[in-house]
Amino acid sequence: MHIHILGICGTFMGGLAAIAREAGHRVTGCDANVYPPMSDQLRSLGIELIEGFGADQMALAPDQWVIGNVVSRGNPLVEAILDAGAPYTSGPQWLAEQVLATRHVLAVAGTHGKTGTSAMLAWVLEQAGLQPGFLIGGVPLNFGISARLGGNNAHRRPCFVIEADEYDTAFFDKRSKFVHYRPRTAILNNLEFDHADIFADLGAIETQFHHLVRTVPSSGRLIVNSREAALDRVLAQGCWSELQRFGARKEEPGALRARGEPHAFDVLRGSLKVGRVEWQLQGEHNQLNALAAIAAAEHVGVAPDVAAAALAGFRNVRRRLELRGEAGGVKVYDDFAHHPTAMRTTINGLRRKAGLARILAVFEPRTNTMKRGSMSALLPWALEEADLAFCLQGNYGWSAAEALAPLGAQASVADSVDKLVAAIARAVRPGDQVLVMSNGAFGGIHAKLLAALAH
Repeated sequence: MHIHILGICGTFMGGLAAIAREAGHRVTGCDANVYPPMSDQLRSLGIELIEGFGADQMALAPDQWVIGNVVSRGNPLVEAILDAGAPYTSGPQWLAEQVLATRHVLAVAGTHGKTGTSAMLAWVLEQAGLQPGFLIGGVPLNFGISARLGGNNAHRRPCFVIEADEYDTAFFDKRSKFVHYRPRTAILNNLEFDHADIFADLGAIETQFHHLVRTVPSSGRLIVNSREAALDRVLAQGCWSELQRFGARKEEPGALRARGEPHAFDVLRGSLKVGRVEWQLQGEHNQLNALAAIAAAEHVGVAPDVAAAALAGFRNVRRRLELRGEAGGVKVYDDFAHHPTAMRTTINGLRRKAGLARILAVFEPRTNTMKRGSMSALLPWALEEADLAFCLQGNYGWSAAEALAPLGAQASVADSVDKLVAAIARAVRPGDQVLVMSNGAFGGIHAKLLAALAH
């Protein structure tokens, strides 16, 4: 089959392209921004890339057009496809029909931690010899790639781990992506309001999560965070599958919980120790993610003690407290945190790692939700554990300075990356830890900051 992917350089669609190519399909694609590193990765796989969405691409005449959710009506190529009555589908639907239908799908859903938990789960299954396929919204350092088809097993249904995003599927399919995946094992990690551009409120997201719950068979298993009231409301709408809870702060029959510090803890089922995790990761969020991965792996036959031991070799994901460099005695970290809760959690994780060293938190309100100001009131809470906070002011329609006013002199705002770098360079001292948080490239701030610190 020849598929042509519109929006191929996005993380999900790029991963789908790699899997399709590995499965033997001819893959071509186009995007408005064809640039490294995704363009290099795709071309190295023999995938032809085209810049832009010109209607002249109709001459490629693929068997199927696969349309990403970044593309909307009015796009020249989309209009040509519709006018011609050509066969088209969404990325999630193509993946479900062509790849996932023959596999045991383990889906990882939640507002936070999807990428890290998916990477942990894939690594545990790999160490257990299951050769899982996966499609993850980041690059797990243990694998060096974000997606692969995985091995075949003549004696059992092969496993496939997928990061299950609640964002919408395509311009013609406004359901969340994850309803297409039909998982047999589904992790519901947490649930908060996000994606203000497509969801009116938390209740609307809870409805989509319940649509996911409805797709899990009665022989399947839901892995659910015990601490989340929003997930309890989701399950109250109906649950037809086996339920495994994790993360309870006190003993809960059958649930997995942790005893100890996030970097070294026992895994308990009730009062019984079933495994121990000792690894390099910090932060209670990673501890909870590990419990979820261990519970999910158990559903495909990996014992908790085996899964816990495998996590000792887990190396995390790029852009998750990733050290980008050190200059002038100052360490600069990069993290994907883009929601106030994720920011607070990431800062707490670095605090555990850095001890008494000062933390300078630098962030860019880049997501559609943050740009709308929906979460601006939570920013002081998100940043309070940092010693200093620096924010990039863009054309958001709200004032970052006003939002951060409760932090007083602890917070600074600048209207350009260069001004932000200059402000940080003036404030920084040897021994400081600079934590940069954004879900984008942030104008190359990491390299600019390291260069400024070196001088």
